[in-house]
Amino acid sequence: MRFNPSFSVGIEEEYLLVNPKSGDLAENPPENIFVECERRLPNLVKPEFLKAQIESNTPVCKTVPEARAKLAELRATVSEIAQAHGCAIIAASTHPFSKWQNQNHTDRERYNVLAQDLQAVVRRLLICGMHVHVGIDDDELRIDLLNQVAYFLPHILSLTTSSPFWQGEVTGLMSYRLSVFDELPRTGIPNTFDSFAEYQRHVVALVNAGLIEDASKLWWDVRPSQRYPTLEMRIADVCTNIDDAAAVAALFCCILRMLYRLKLKNQRWRHYASMLIAENRWRAQRYGIDEGLVDFGIGEIVPVSELIEEIIDLVSEDAEALQCQTELHHLRIILSRGTSAHRQRTVYHTALSQGLDKPAALKSVVDFLMDETLAGVNS
Repeated sequence: MRFNPSFSVGIEEEYLLVNPKSGDLAENPPENIFVECERRLPNLVKPEFLKAQIESNTPVCKTVPEARAKLAELRATVSEIAQAHGCAIIAASTHPFSKWQNQNHTDRERYNVLAQDLQAVVRRLLICGMHVHVGIDDDELRIDLLNQVAYFLPHILSLTTSSPFWQGEVTGLMSYRLSVFDELPRTGIPNTFDSFAEYQRHVVALVNAGLIEDASKLWWDVRPSQRYPTLEMRIADVCTNIDDAAAVAALFCCILRMLYRLKLKNQRWRHYASMLIAENRWRAQRYGIDEGLVDFGIGEIVPVSELIEEIIDLVSEDAEALQCQTELHHLRIILSRGTSAHRQRTVYHTALSQGLDKPAALKSVVDFLMDETLAGVNS
């Protein structure tokens, strides 16, 4: 009997807790925020490494539209609880001006161990991301798709960029988050593995050497989840706009289903070396959707808009099967109006042109992020 993946979906998002008046991070937010979140959203919201971060997780959903609805509920409820305690949330992968040196890490065993092991590298981790889990229940298929989907990771990153600022400076990068995250070990494009057993052997080698406790400390851009029978996409910046998040989740789901269809016909996506994919990863990190990615099939830089249109066409039957055509087609809106990074920079430069000083212009970016994080959550 032919195996049929569930292609279920779950979305994790990390938010920053801010002081809505000053726009600065809430360095020591009230613990009752997390207590109330657990009461109202049991097992769906938890603290992150830094006290100013909060993580939300949708339950397992059958479709992307269902996941979007759950994500909207999470954003609305976490925001309501934060506001009741004098805070607001923003969905952005870096804060426009707060400094990592002023932050405190959460006093929990896992985070204390990370703080001890990684030192300044992890103390700088004032970044947020979005992870998308897709249900691939078969171990061998999960590894096979891991090897193939890596090609598309830069395309996904380019559509999600939301971290153009770092400590009050315009970095010139659309996703500065990756520059920070890449200081950690075991990040970036994953290795290629011939089988699930080979993957396990590599994990066991690290565990037996006492380097990691388990595979949850493999922080690759995409990985087999340690906790769930899923492929977990991790390269994305957190999307400020909720419909952008749903669109990217739909894209990842559809690409995986397309690759599975190829497998059923004894075909597969051409394998490209990690060094080539890493070049596109850098271009997405630096330019987002603005300067194109390399189409290695023809060996030329092609506009991201053309590449995404090609992918939309390629996965059209998958979007129909997974009931996420609307979400997938929203990618065209991202391409036309820009990502969060574009909009943050526009807000900032407009404020400067109107005579605001730099601190006030940066505060206007936080104001935009507060509003945009909640835009559409009640629709």
